[in-house]
Amino acid sequence: QVQLVESGGGLVQAGGSLRLSCAASGDIFRIKDMGWYRQAPGKQRELVARIFNGGSTNYADSVKGRFTISRDNAKNTAYLQMGSLKPEDTAVYYCNARPYSYIDPDYWGQGTQVTVSS
Repeated sequence: QVQLVESGGGLVQAGGSLRLSCAASGDIFRIKDMGWYRQAPGKQRELVARIFNGGSTNYADSVKGRFTISRDNAKNTAYLQMGSLKPEDTAVYYCNARPYSYIDPDYWGQGTQVTVSS
């Protein structure tokens, strides 16, 4: 199994920055790529960013140019650097890890709250 623990959320003013961290432990070898999702009240969970095994990335249109996802394989940790934050970025942010095997389920962290005040 894989355990994911997020940290770094909090309250920030619009225009500010935050960095989220996601530390992975357990059967790290099962992880193919990692990503960040978010869920705002009353809305569906949506993909924010993903970093693939080879280092390529993709982003939701709403965060392109403002957020950067990265991964430190030596520390088994993924990061989401968030800048120019907007009130609409307010959500619970979840770390996600996709396994190599189609038989294994996706792994999820417990979530961390990000609140952007106007």
